[in-house]
Amino acid sequence: MLSQSLVPAWNTLSEGQQLELAHHAMRTAIDTVSGQIDDLAQEIEAGILPDRGGAEALRLLASLLRLAAGEESEPWPHTVGTA
Repeated sequence: MLSQSLVPAWNTLSEGQQLELAHHAMRTAIDTVSGQIDDLAQEIEAGILPDRGGAEALRLLASLLRLAAGEESEPWPHTVGTA
């Protein structure tokens, strides 16, 4: 939830500035979430967490997030896991 002191400052920004800040916040969120997804997939592959086809599904989700954000992702693997 936004602090009450931030709302007036936000309202003084132009629409373009608000859009730029919102875009940057979304990009930061996607980078954070997709990085955590990649870390979780690595933990599954390392045997730290049980593998139920989750690593490939998580990598697919991370790729979709990056693709939706306009970032080029790595090529999709030719083989698919057991998910």
